[in-house]
Amino acid sequence: MFTRTALRSAFEMRWTPSVRPSLSFAPILPQRAGLHQAASSTGSSEIPPQKSPVSPLSATQRAQTSQPEHLPEHQVPSESGARFVPQQRHHIPPEKLPIQPTFSSPLKMTKSLVSTLPHLTTQSPHYVVAHLHARPYLLTAGDHLRLPFHMPKVKPGDVLRFNRASVIGSRDFTLKGAPYVDERMFECRVRVLGVDAEPMRIKEKTKRRQRHTQHIRSKHKYTLMRVMDVKVKSVEELIEEGAEIVKEGDPASATMESKA
Repeated sequence: MFTRTALRSAFEMRWTPSVRPSLSFAPILPQRAGLHQAASSTGSSEIPPQKSPVSPLSATQRAQTSQPEHLPEHQVPSESGARFVPQQRHHIPPEKLPIQPTFSSPLKMTKSLVSTLPHLTTQSPHYVVAHLHARPYLLTAGDHLRLPFHMPKVKPGDVLRFNRASVIGSRDFTLKGAPYVDERMFECRVRVLGVDAEPMRIKEKTKRRQRHTQHIRSKHKYTLMRVMDVKVKSVEELIEEGAEIVKEGDPASATMESKA
């Protein structure tokens, strides 16, 4: 009986520690989660309590402001400095503008030409028969021109001016040159679009009593252009540029005709 009573009392006995162990893994936890535990109030005075941070950390990200950080004086961009201003599409760089021609003598116009030129200037649209390498091209504003050759030293975007024309006209009036109209009386500007190439052509060349056949490959390139503007200057603009009015007997640069 004593043995059974002793064993029963030993099994029913519970182990109660005098000091409750503190959680030693609290400082190891990441601080971003903002988890911190204080020491238990039931512990003994031998273990010092953990110090809580002044401001608890949170897992949420801080909102970023649009204000830039303070930079040194040598790195702060100056407001007075020149900044690049994007230009519009119709803006033409100065290096791509055509060179203004120079003349030794002023333009001479007869009185009949002065009296009939306003009719041609006010009636639009205008057309021009421009000559390039002894070939005439009938052009008007908005036309696409494909030259039968590759024009050297030009790039896409360049603005060219055709200054040699034999005829300038509208629906009812025509201005003819002898042989060409003075380039100070009109403006015909074109823009280079690019270069086009034809399909590859292979030509076979043979000679008599020879078994050898020669294959010649050719692939020509052509320059594409678009007519931007065809303009006939008014009498006021010509006089401001230095044109002179002469008598009918003096030779003139052009003659005005009206269509029947």
